[in-house]
Amino acid sequence: MKLPHIPAALIFDMDGLIFDTEALYQQAFLAASSARGHNLPITLIQSTIGVPWVQSRLLFLEQMGSDFPVDQYGEAVTDHFTLLATDQLRLKPGVIELLDVLDQLKLPRCIATSSSHSTVQSHLSAHGLAGRFDAVIAHGDYAASKPSPDPFLTAAKRLSVEPALCLALEDSFNGVRSASAAGMMTFMVPDLLSPTPEIHSLCTGVVSDLHAVCKLILTASAAGTIE
Repeated sequence: MKLPHIPAALIFDMDGLIFDTEALYQQAFLAASSARGHNLPITLIQSTIGVPWVQSRLLFLEQMGSDFPVDQYGEAVTDHFTLLATDQLRLKPGVIELLDVLDQLKLPRCIATSSSHSTVQSHLSAHGLAGRFDAVIAHGDYAASKPSPDPFLTAAKRLSVEPALCLALEDSFNGVRSASAAGMMTFMVPDLLSPTPEIHSLCTGVVSDLHAVCKLILTASAAGTIE
């Protein structure tokens, strides 16, 4: 596998791509469900991957009924996640190595996430990464969330790079849909979800981890394709 062209910038998702947080969120959803006796289907919980809370909230109401105490449940999920993240927030494999390669090649990079700015800064600070991204596009910075292209288009604009020249890295289906709709070269790095035929069709490539992204960029660099 090769890059079709060397990117002028990289746009990173955060949850499940930089940090191993999707598994923690799933644990938090299950813990809140068990503690409150809600018995939520695992398929419903998995449907929230890569989906902002505003949309997840509607999913819960649609499947559990209008009388489901969704806001109290959401607060319990947040409490459980915060507790889990205190000592279980881990980086995904290859994050530091990829950032080092981008530094070496002087390629700008941005985060485009559905999480809040405060959550992003908390996670980055916990691993000493606060100064390693040129910009952060988070909840509130765009009109529509993923799968709309808005988050990625906003990120490209912030970096002053044409979307078609950006490499987007995503782990979720909605993230892939968003990046692809923005016209970006899109690579999926699967976390909890394996790509479906639809997702494969939207991706430039699917790789096992960020180490593989490092190799793709370094190979392009060695071939003299970085301008």
